[in-house]
Amino acid sequence: MIELLQVRMRRLLRRVLTRPRIDLPLAAGLLLLAAAGLATLYSAADGGFALVGGQAVRFALGFALLLLISRIPPATLRNWTPWLYAGSTFLLVVVAVLGEGRGADRWLNLGVMRFQPSELVKLTMPMMAAWYLHPRQLPPGWKDIAVVGALIAIPAGLIAKQPDLGTALLVAAAGAFALFLSGMAWWRIGLLLAGAGSMVPVAWHFMHQYQRERVLTLLNPESDPLGNGWHIIQSQIAVGSGGVFGKGWMHSSQSRLDFLPEHTTDFIFAVFSEEFGLVGVCLMMVLYLFIIGRCLWIAMEARDTYSRLLAGAIGMSLFVYVFVNGGMVAGMLPVVGVPMPMVSYGGTSAVTLLVGFGMLMSIHAHRKRHD
Repeated sequence: MIELLQVRMRRLLRRVLTRPRIDLPLAAGLLLLAAAGLATLYSAADGGFALVGGQAVRFALGFALLLLISRIPPATLRNWTPWLYAGSTFLLVVVAVLGEGRGADRWLNLGVMRFQPSELVKLTMPMMAAWYLHPRQLPPGWKDIAVVGALIAIPAGLIAKQPDLGTALLVAAAGAFALFLSGMAWWRIGLLLAGAGSMVPVAWHFMHQYQRERVLTLLNPESDPLGNGWHIIQSQIAVGSGGVFGKGWMHSSQSRLDFLPEHTTDFIFAVFSEEFGLVGVCLMMVLYLFIIGRCLWIAMEARDTYSRLLAGAIGMSLFVYVFVNGGMVAGMLPVVGVPMPMVSYGGTSAVTLLVGFGMLMSIHAHRKRHD
């Protein structure tokens, strides 16, 4: 038994250490996005190298893991999925007991580093949904939908308890995308959306007071301009003052005068908008749309159900992250702790995102071959 395990490990290592097969267009898009993120972070940090250097190290780690995971066959990832899902869910339980954070228990401190387990669930959730649906007849019936719903509810509930409602909704969306891509009938989707809508008053009752205030502030931020409305108002000023062509790199007055809060993390896209204007924002959105479109193309070319659902869910999740952060910065959505992918400062989110793209590279390498 031990000898067989050693043989399998040697075979896996040979696959991993040989020349990786990556999707060059997707890799180029990610490198451009990382470069734009580092440039924006350098400006938002007022020319400080500490944050930029730390983020660059995280990007290097993330791209190294991307190359490593790109060599692992999707079938192997599928076999690991239940263990990865169980492990990440267990870490959420550990966070509930030992976690720390600013007003919320979201982080685990390992001494040499801190990381946010909920970021891992953004990957393991669509992996688990795809793993469950892979061997079953599609489109799924109510029984399979209920099972996937339970798999989504467990980690999403633990994350909401931290409290981190924004991330909980993103995790739930990642699992829901796998269901959507499995070919669910539209009438079933309509019934589920109607059911979710009917639960909004109940969810409102269980929300924390600050969460309710964020929603109410969105409707009228001027009602408390120096308190709850400060983030939205200052972000809108930054976005609007950029105009068409922007003020230029390193010339964001809102961040330099310290009017814009969280200008290196959640609101860094407001800094980018002020410096590069409407033209820069449109170019950034085109880059994001290219990456998302490439993810969906890889999903379409995938060899099996697991790969197709996972690749599609990762691509659609990326769209939601960009939409939510952009809407928050523009004052169209409530303020939630959702970073702009590859642009906002943050170690766990950047590394986890690149790990997900490593899975996409693996799916691309093992895609269907057309004669």
